Amino acid sequence: MLRTHTCGELRPAHINQTVTLAGWVQTIRNIGKVLWLDLRDRYGITQIVAEEGKTSDAIFAQMRSLGREFVVQVTGKVVERYSKNPELPTGDIEIAVEQFEILNASKTPPFKIQDDTDGGDDLRMEYRYLDLRRNIVRKNLELRHAVNRATRQYLDGLGFIDVETPVLIKSTPEGARDFVVPSRMNKGEFYALPQSPQTFKQILMVAGFDRYYQIVKCFRDEDLRADRQPEFTQIDCEMSFITQEDILNTFEGLVKFLFKEVKDVEIPTLPRMTYADAMRLYGSDKPDTRFDMQFVELKGQDRDLTSGKNFVVFDSAELVVGICAKGCSEYTRKQMDELTDWLKRPQIGAKGLIYVRYGQDGSLKSSVDKFYNEEDLKKWAEAMGAEKGDLMLIISGEAGKARKQLNELRLEMGTRLGLRDKNKFSCLWVVDFPMLEYSEDDNRWYAMHHPFTAPKPEDAHYLDTQEFGKIRANAYDMVINGVEVGGGSIRIFQRGLQEKALSVLGFSPEEAKSQFGFLMDAFEFGTPPHGGIAFGFDRLCSLFGGADSIRDFIAFPKNNAGRDMMIKSPSTIAQAQLDELGLKVNLK
Repeated sequence: MLRTHTCGELRPAHINQTVTLAGWVQTIRNIGKVLWLDLRDRYGITQIVAEEGKTSDAIFAQMRSLGREFVVQVTGKVVERYSKNPELPTGDIEIAVEQFEILNASKTPPFKIQDDTDGGDDLRMEYRYLDLRRNIVRKNLELRHAVNRATRQYLDGLGFIDVETPVLIKSTPEGARDFVVPSRMNKGEFYALPQSPQTFKQILMVAGFDRYYQIVKCFRDEDLRADRQPEFTQIDCEMSFITQEDILNTFEGLVKFLFKEVKDVEIPTLPRMTYADAMRLYGSDKPDTRFDMQFVELKGQDRDLTSGKNFVVFDSAELVVGICAKGCSEYTRKQMDELTDWLKRPQIGAKGLIYVRYGQDGSLKSSVDKFYNEEDLKKWAEAMGAEKGDLMLIISGEAGKARKQLNELRLEMGTRLGLRDKNKFSCLWVVDFPMLEYSEDDNRWYAMHHPFTAPKPEDAHYLDTQEFGKIRANAYDMVINGVEVGGGSIRIFQRGLQEKALSVLGFSPEEAKSQFGFLMDAFEFGTPPHGGIAFGFDRLCSLFGGADSIRDFIAFPKNNAGRDMMIKSPSTIAQAQLDELGLKVNLK
């Protein structure tokens, strides 16, 4: 070894020992007769000191020539540091250099290798090997490693077996777009990269591997955002001879174990919320329950407190719904106008915002005082649980759109009021999803989860009566802080039911056989009841790390255009390769 200790290891107990360290030059401070060097490796920083008269002239001159990120080896005696640094674990000692060697020089880095770096995203991704040296990035990957290790520990302890599934598979029309790979040996035919190992894990259940897991790469050719990458990692799991309750209990246990092992945080028993309640109370199937502000309908199925006052906006609305922001009655007109403009942005699309201030003096003043008197507003306040000092924010329109818009407003208010603390964790299960959702654009039904999701037994008869919108799925999502971190379902395991479900989704018998014949054939050979779940591994890591982007927890991520800035990928390939594959490039 080129070192006896790491740069984060030495303490006062090592004083007077002769040690050898190796690492990168973080900073150099030269005051003439004394030179200090901060030497860094993955484990920490140790200060090196050289003094004229004590250090050889050759070593002193050599150290004066150093630049940032030079790789050096230092041998010397551990001494007590005169000016201690309580911010560093090694801050009580330093190394009085006796031998010194430059192992490799470095060009001046294009950005600072420190937490508060001056490098932009694309620049740091182009020089990712330098960005990975930064302490904050290293800690993210160490956290990822800890989550990986704890996941395996928990699942191994419950008898799960880690089985690898193929990366070159068959393209299927459901879900996001596939990445496709041309086959040289079968010209004109293509593999696809898996969006998940879904059918393979079901085949493993047919094969009798009743507890499977895999921490696996998946691929989706979709537009990117903070919580998406073209390649991402899942904790993929499947179990046989189970009910939904078994799945929820097993994987609730996994998440509790991860929080305790990785964050030393105790998570209480996860509440259950139906999809219908999540949409009614939060306008989202992944509600952020770190704070309240539940939706209250002023006009809806069960009540109407707004009609008949000649306010056309409310009279013509299918739904009038609002939230109560506690302690915000002092919001100024300027703040309200800014909030309204925020809601009118194209990505949200609200037409306007109605507000009611509940003053500390008990007065009720609104933006619709022309139409509603104080008695009307008191009824609203009572319905919404508003008190003196509160602000009621109300949206109206078509029910689905109004709920989505109010969800965005609720989250924005939660952020503005500091209610979305990244160090606070609120977890829940969302259950009883619809099995199918109808697309007006395509005039057809789609699977809300995937085509292999089983209906609730008591709802299966709706497949025969054509009342597809009434069918609830045996499906479930785990939501943490408003992020869907995992989802799964009990699977269809009988050929007849699978064929019926595919028919509803628009597959002809020939198409069903072509795409999924192997799976339905397998169902005829004694398939056990089974189900599973997949967790977004990158999302879990970003939640544990308090970050908004999963990119911070991936060693070599892509940018928002799906490009690897370091290796310059994707790229064109040689004409000879195209000819060998039987391909022509059409850029139209």
